[in-house]
Amino acid sequence: MRTFLFLLTLLAGSSVFAQADAGGGQSGPLALIPTPVNLTVNAGSFTLPKSIVIEAQDEKLGPVLSELKTALAVPTGYTVNVTTQPVKDATILLVLNKTPETTLGAEGYYLSVKAGSILIRANQPAGIFYGIQTLLQLLPAAIESKVVINRSTWQAPCVTITDYPRFGWRGLMLDVSRHFFTKQEVEGFIDEMVKFKFNLLHLHLTDDEGWRVEIKGLPNLTKVGAWSVKRVGTFGTFPDPGPDDPKDYGGFYTEEDIHEIVEYAKERFVNILPEVDVPGHSLAAIVSYPELSCTPGADKYQVRSGNKIMNWHKGGFDALYDNTLCPANEKIYPFLDTVFAAIAKLFPFPYIHVGGDECAKNFWEKSDAVKELMKKQHLKTMEEVQSYFEKRVEKIVESKGKKVIGWDEILEGGLAPDAAVMSWRGVAGGIAAAKMKHTVVMSPTTFFYLDYMQGDAAVEPPVYATLRLKTTYSYEPVPDSVDPKYIIGGQANLWTEQVYNTRHMQYMVWPRGMAVAEVLWSPKERKDWDNFAGRVEDIFPRMDVEQVKYARSMFDAIITPKKDYEANDSITVDLGTEVNGLDIYYSFDNSNPDNFYPKYTSTLTIPKYASWLKVITYRNGKPIGRQIDVPVVDLQRRAGVREAIPTGD
Repeated sequence: MRTFLFLLTLLAGSSVFAQADAGGGQSGPLALIPTPVNLTVNAGSFTLPKSIVIEAQDEKLGPVLSELKTALAVPTGYTVNVTTQPVKDATILLVLNKTPETTLGAEGYYLSVKAGSILIRANQPAGIFYGIQTLLQLLPAAIESKVVINRSTWQAPCVTITDYPRFGWRGLMLDVSRHFFTKQEVEGFIDEMVKFKFNLLHLHLTDDEGWRVEIKGLPNLTKVGAWSVKRVGTFGTFPDPGPDDPKDYGGFYTEEDIHEIVEYAKERFVNILPEVDVPGHSLAAIVSYPELSCTPGADKYQVRSGNKIMNWHKGGFDALYDNTLCPANEKIYPFLDTVFAAIAKLFPFPYIHVGGDECAKNFWEKSDAVKELMKKQHLKTMEEVQSYFEKRVEKIVESKGKKVIGWDEILEGGLAPDAAVMSWRGVAGGIAAAKMKHTVVMSPTTFFYLDYMQGDAAVEPPVYATLRLKTTYSYEPVPDSVDPKYIIGGQANLWTEQVYNTRHMQYMVWPRGMAVAEVLWSPKERKDWDNFAGRVEDIFPRMDVEQVKYARSMFDAIITPKKDYEANDSITVDLGTEVNGLDIYYSFDNSNPDNFYPKYTSTLTIPKYASWLKVITYRNGKPIGRQIDVPVVDLQRRAGVREAIPTGD
C-alpha cells in the first residue's frame, strides 16, 4: 500500500511529455535514450483506449507480443487483446517486412504514432522489440509501474521515427564471481538493459572469489569453489580466512539455471557471453582442484574472501598466492576441455571469453616445471609462456565450435585468426588488434568501467578511480587510425569487488549505462551532452516508478584542488559541474552552505586556518546536488602536497 501511495503522489503532477533539461532549457519534446537516428515530432497526441487491440500476423512475434501486452496491461489496468488476424481498428499494429529494408538491418525499426493508431515495422522481431522500447519511453513514466495507476489518460506524442543501431555489439558485463547474483537478479539486470537497447550480457563467471557455473564431471568447482567466508566492508583489506571459518557465502548457477537465463535473454534479444577467466584469476579453480597448480602448498589455499592476494606496485604486480593455472601442468588442458565443452553446450553465443588478464607470473618464474616447458618449447619470456597457454586454449575452444575472445593481454605472442580482442587497458590494445585485422570490442577503463566512482570521493562509495557520466558519454569507440570494420562495438564493465547487492549494482550502472547505450546505438553526429543530460534527468522519474536505484552524481559539484608552487606549497581550489546551469555555494567556516552563502565565481584561496571546504549545488533557487564536505588536509593530499599543512585545532 505504501508503494502504491508513493506512486500516486509521484505521478499526480507529472506531465505527459517531459520537457525541461538539466540546464533549464529544452531537451526537445521527447526524452528518448538512446536518441533515434531520425525523429519527426508531429502535431497531436495518441491516447491509449481502455480496450487495446494489438495486431501481429507473424507468429515469430509471439514473445514480443507477450512483453508488450504485459507492459501495457499491468500499469493501466486496461484490457489488452492480441490477435494474429487482420482487424479494422487495431490500436497497435506490428509488422515484419516481407521485403527487408536495407537501412533498417536486423535491429532497426520504423515507428509511427498517429492520433488514432500506432505502427511498428521492422525486418526482424528484434527491430519490433526495440521499437516497443521506444514506444514505452514515449508514454508517461507511470507505464513503468508494477501496479495499476489510476490516470485520466495515457498519452504519447505523435511522431515518426526511423531508427537503427550504429554497432552490433552493445554490451554490459556483470561480474557474478566477486559477489554472487541470483538467477532472478540477473534476469532483472537484463530487463533494465533492454530498455536502452543493449543486446549483449557478458557474465564473468569465474574468478578468485568464486566459480559460478555447474560443470558436470567437475563437482568440486561448485561444491568447494563457489563458497567463501563472508566479509562485509572494504574489499581487499580483510584478513585471510581461517581454516575453521564457515564457508557459506556465495552460490552458483545450475545447468537448468543457465538454460533459463539464456532463454530469458533470448526472448529479449540479448546474447550471453560466458567468461571463464584463465590462466590468472583462477584461485577458486585451484582450491577446488589443487593438482592444477605447479606450486607446493596449493592444497592449503582457500577461495578468496576479500583478503589481499596481489601486490600491486608501480612496475606492475605479483601474486601473494599462486592464483594461476600452470601452463606446464598437463592436467589443466583436459580440465579446460571439460569446462569449455560444458560452457559451449550451455551458451549458444558463438564466442567464449577466456579472460587472460592480470596474470601474475612470479610463481611461474620460480617453477621448475615452467622452466622445463620454456626449454622444451623454446620460450624466452613469461609472456611467451602465457602465449603458449593461450594458443592451446584457443584450440580447445575452437574444437567446441566456438570462437575465442579475451582481454587485450591475449595479444601478446599472437592470436588465432578468428580470435577477438576486448580492449580494456585504454584503447591501445584495440588499435593494435584492429591493425592486425582482429575483431575488436572496445571496453576501456577510461570510459566504460562502471565500478569506478561517479563523483567526489567524499560522497561516493570508495573505489580507486573516478569516471563521470560526461566522460563516459564523450567516448568515441572508433579510433581515427583504424579501419572501422574491425570495431564491432563496445561494452561497459561492472566489476563487483565492492558491489554487495542489487541496489548498489543498479546505482553503479545507471545513468552511466544510458551514456554507453547512446554511444553504441546513436549516430555520433547526434551526440549532444547538454541535450543528453536533460533526457537523463527526464528518465529518472521513470526509474523512481520502477524502483530502480540510480546515481544523481551528475548534479554534484566537481572539486579540483591545485598546488600553488609559488606560495609555499599552498593550494587553490576550482569548482565546476558536469551539468550546465547550476550554481555552487561554499563555506570554509564548518557550517553547511545554502544559497545565501558565497556563490562560486572564480578560483578559491583557502583561508589560512580553515579545516573544511563544504560545497553544494543549486538550480533555480533549489538544492539539486549533494552537499560535499572535504577536509582541507584531503584537498592538500589530492593536490599532491607531500605533508598536510597545519590548519589549526
